[in-house]
Amino acid sequence: MAAGGGQAFAWQVFPPMPTCRVYGTVAYQDGHLLVLGGCGRAGLPLDTAETLDMASHTWIALAPLPTARAGAAAVVLGKQVLVVGGVDEVQSPVAAVEAFLADEGRWERRATLPQAAMGVATVERDGMVYALGGMGPDTAPQAQVRVYEPRRDCWLSLPSMPTPCYGASTFLHGNKIYVLGGRQGKLPVTAFEAFDLETRTWTRHPSLPSRRAFAGCAMAEGSVFSLGGLQQPGPHNFYSRPHFVNTVEMFDLEHGSWTKLPRSLRMKDKRADFVVGSLGGNIVAIGGLGNQPCPLASVESFSLARRRWEALPAMPTARCSCSSLQAGPRLFVIGGVAQGPSQAVEALCLRDGV
Repeated sequence: MAAGGGQAFAWQVFPPMPTCRVYGTVAYQDGHLLVLGGCGRAGLPLDTAETLDMASHTWIALAPLPTARAGAAAVVLGKQVLVVGGVDEVQSPVAAVEAFLADEGRWERRATLPQAAMGVATVERDGMVYALGGMGPDTAPQAQVRVYEPRRDCWLSLPSMPTPCYGASTFLHGNKIYVLGGRQGKLPVTAFEAFDLETRTWTRHPSLPSRRAFAGCAMAEGSVFSLGGLQQPGPHNFYSRPHFVNTVEMFDLEHGSWTKLPRSLRMKDKRADFVVGSLGGNIVAIGGLGNQPCPLASVESFSLARRRWEALPAMPTARCSCSSLQAGPRLFVIGGVAQGPSQAVEALCLRDGV
């Protein structure tokens, strides 16, 4: 059922994390929100691991990560949480892969990535973990695709992505993994590609109409949305500077084409480096950076049924660069940057009965 209007949403505020952090890795497992690694106040990657018990709303310290890291990917595999890649204390990409065994409260090392990488995108399907792209120690974007087989504890190579990148958005839809955007060095990528898990082949779809860094991406009801970001000047526009935008571009998976929505259907606020998700038939955009001198608290939603943007209750703690995770009717916004690394943990929720 589609949720309608700002009154359908509310914020739930949880106890703050014991450790403030940005670029933390998050996972949700059996009623527990795990927050792993990230960067603390000193700007260095952490080995700290903590979990929030959703029943008691209490934080519990976990055994530290064997490898301190920030910006890693995480995948839940039953009673295990697999942590992949990231960047270490000397700002180098990480090859180490480690699994947290929830029932035993300890970490185990797993087969390392064939190549060290940060900004790896991961997708789980039928107990297998797919790792796509990344940036290696030479700072070059990677096109490699690897699949992890837990029973054999090994990584196998799959056909490479047509466009190398790191930090891409990935979506699992049917038997395909869709890969959108990402970066090559400082430049945003506009490629949109799909990997068929059955035929193990890649398909190139039309690229994003506009080149934007730090945009927000989401998939809902057979469409992929790319929102906002920092617009990059064209290659021949030497006098233009990057600027925040409220652009909304939508790809229809059935028709295979992008639509750039008109000005009347753009976001209310220009923003980049924000959280985006899908709740109750709405695409929601939360916080981030805009033309204001400090991070945004504003929240807005695009109703897929009514085709319009509406203001939602503001985020209690204005932030950007947040980690996020969707679990049922909640979209968690975790850590990030307020005046410095944040301890805040808040969730945008659908109200009961909506």
